[in-house]
This record gives sequence, structure tokens and C-alpha cells, in this order.
Amino acid sequence: MLWSMIRLALVAIRRNVLRSSLTVLGIVIGVAAVITMTTIGAGATAKVTADIASLGTNLLMLRPGQGQGYGGARQDSAPLKVVDAEAIEAEIRGVAAVAPTANSAAQAIAASHNWATTVTGSTNQFLVVRNWPLAEGRSFTEGEERAGKGVCLLGDTVRHELYGGADPVGSRMRLGHLTCLVIGLLSAKGESSFGQDQDDVVLVPLRWLQRTLTGNTDVGSIFISAEDGVSTTKVQTDLERLFRERRHSPSGEDDFTIRDMKEIASALTSTTRVMTALLGAVAAVSLLVGGIGIMNIMLVSVTERTREIGIRLAIGALEREVLTQFLVEAVVLASVGGIVGIVIGLVAAAIGVHAIGAPFVFQPGMVLLAFVFSAAVGVVFGYFPARQAARLDPIEALRHE
Repeated sequence: MLWSMIRLALVAIRRNVLRSSLTVLGIVIGVAAVITMTTIGAGATAKVTADIASLGTNLLMLRPGQGQGYGGARQDSAPLKVVDAEAIEAEIRGVAAVAPTANSAAQAIAASHNWATTVTGSTNQFLVVRNWPLAEGRSFTEGEERAGKGVCLLGDTVRHELYGGADPVGSRMRLGHLTCLVIGLLSAKGESSFGQDQDDVVLVPLRWLQRTLTGNTDVGSIFISAEDGVSTTKVQTDLERLFRERRHSPSGEDDFTIRDMKEIASALTSTTRVMTALLGAVAAVSLLVGGIGIMNIMLVSVTERTREIGIRLAIGALEREVLTQFLVEAVVLASVGGIVGIVIGLVAAAIGVHAIGAPFVFQPGMVLLAFVFSAAVGVVFGYFPARQAARLDPIEALRHE
């Protein structure tokens, strides 16, 4: 019997295809908008999580001064030194690797090509804490690090700008007026969630950078990677205790900042989830508008088919059968709109995540929820017209012209 009612509903819909299409347009737009927003939001969340993970595993960052935003530091704070990194290795338990780093801007030159880039001085431990494998070549030797030899590893962006598709390993390049030997290539990491091109870097031994480019022994930051299974919160607490002893600030306040990448990742993903939920809720309003459209068109349909309803009631059709027939018609309209909206929403989401460089995260639960919600809209907004049709007086209905 239900199948017969669905067939009758489809016949009624085909009878007025244009009107039915315009009726479900609100449902289509609402479902498509919800699917698009939530899928893009899920993709953005996944991208943020992956970008944070690409910075390093169980990563903590120690910088001088109280941060003014990401990586900021007060000018009156004493700089960090290599001995601070050595103290961390000696006194903090649960640390897998420690990498003191310093940065300097320089013009990279190779043959007739040049590129303004960032030169980062550090040790081989930098590759460990940043979870950054080599694409080709080798890392620094212990002798090169200790002596501060002029050797370097190129990020993918620098390699592309200076050498194109050629292999630069074994060749010499200049950083300003200084020369260095290219011994390896860093694997590509892409752009971080903070909008920074991580591959636009030249990695050199820390002592070479300090001796030739910066002219001091300062360390801009220290990256600390916790061992697997060790809580970064515990390591952070131990770091704070150690550096309160090592750095006695005249004001009595901490003159250093420790950033836990897990906390940053949690904050960023929470923000994207809230924005996704907000945009999804706004898009869901379109479903209510579509439901009102279904109610309106079903009331018109009842008026147009009053005589047909009267005949059915006169020959023995029950009120509940008439009510079910019109209710099924409303649900079929809403469900068709839901299916079309899901297809459009997934296509739009695929285009959207491709545009922002995020992965496509299919959410079957959200798709099912959108379809069920669209069908529920048909039930809720189709009930009143269906009840009005079922309560028609057969005699009055038969007199209707």
C-alpha cells in the first residue's frame, strides 16, 4: 500500500514538474549548503591538524621573553645560548631531541638565479624535532657541526627557485657574499596553518651561521621533542622549573615562553569546528524556508484536488488514507530535494576543499542526517495540508468546481 502511495505521489509531482522543482529548491539549497559547509570545515580541521603535526612530533618551543603572539619576544629579554640547550639535554628527563636554532635573512644565489630566503642555523637534531626527513643527500656530520663548516640543506622552494629541475647536491651556492656546499635536500612540507612557506629555508650548521651571518652566539629558539609516551605537559613543567632557576628576571616574572604545539593544534581545531557549526546552522535555516514552501504548495494542491479528494472519500476511502497520501507526497518532495542537495553539496565541497588545499573528508553521518532532516521537514510541514485534505466533507468536496 505504501508503494502505491509513493507511486501516486510521483505521478502528482510529474504532473507539475516545474512547480514541484521550484518547491524543493529551498530544500536543495539548504541540504547542499549544510553538506558543503560541514565537509569543507572537516577538511580545514584535518589540514590544520596535519600542518601542526608536520611541525614536529610532541614538539615544544622555548623562546626568550613573554610572547607577543606566535613567536614574539620582548626586546629586554636575555637571549638564549647553546648551553641552555645542553642543560635541557642533561637535566630534563623524557626528552628525545633538542635543537637550538637561530635565523637570518639572506640572498641565496646560484649561477644567474637568486632568491631571498631564511637561513636557519641548527644541528641534525632539528630534523628530528621537526620530523623532517631528507629527500636526497645527507645531513651534517658531527665534525661539520662542531667546526661550523659551510655546508647546507635546501628546502624545496629554494631548490626550485635556484635550480629548477636540476639536482643541486654537490654544487656550491652563495648566501650573500658567503659560499656553502649543498649536501642534501629537505623533503617538501608545504605551507603551514600560519601562512608560512616551510620549504623556503636553507639549513646550515648553527656555529657557521653565528660566526658568519649573525656575528654572535645567540640562539633565537630551542625546539624540544618529547619521547613517545611522555607527556609534553610534564616536560613543559620541568622546563619551566629549570629556566626559572637559570634565568633570574629582575621583575620576578618568567622572561621565557614555552609553546606546546598540541595546545596550539587544539585551539586551532576548536576554532574551525565552532566556525563550521555556526555556518552549518546558518545554512540549515534554508531547510525551514524550503519546508514553508512545501506547506504552501501542498495547500494549493489540496485546493486544486478538492473534487478528487471528495470522490475518494465518497467511495469509501478513510480519512487516514487521504492524510497518508498527501503526507507521503510531501515527504517524497522533500526527500527528492534532499538527494539532489546531497549530490550538489558533495560536488561543491570537493571544489571548495581543492581551492583551499585541504583534504576531502567524507562524512557519511552528516550526509545521512541531512537526508533524514529533509524527510522530517516534509513530514512536519506536510502534515497540516494533509490533515486539511483528510477532513474535507465529501459532499462539499464533490460540489467544488
